Amino acid sequence: MITATIGKDHYKTEITTGSHTIIADEPDEVQGSNLGPSPTEYLGVALASCTAITLRMYADRKAWLVDKIHVHITITKEVDKTIFNREVVLEGALNEEQRQRLLQIANACPVHKILTHPIEINTQLGLTL
Repeated sequence: MITATIGKDHYKTEITTGSHTIIADEPDEVQGSNLGPSPTEYLGVALASCTAITLRMYADRKAWLVDKIHVHITITKEVDKTIFNREVVLEGALNEEQRQRLLQIANACPVHKILTHPIEINTQLGLTL
């Protein structure tokens, strides 16, 4: 379970999941305190980290010589859609065929699949504490 809790601080939100606690916030220009990534940035974080982990798993399974994987995400909001631009930079002794295969594998990361398939969000009120 993921829980987000916000008090009266503008807009600092404490997020807990398992044994981890992280902060989400909004930037100064929208009256936030800029103490952490915005919720939209966390979507980019999820995509970047999932892509990197998926590529590392695949490269390790194939015993390919990948020293580092960098995944850069930029998010552009348009009137009728949001565009995630993803750039994958691979460091290591890879041939062009291996590089192209890893580019294909990037699209197989679970977060990519979630973001590119229909999403349903069910919301209900909980009991007041």
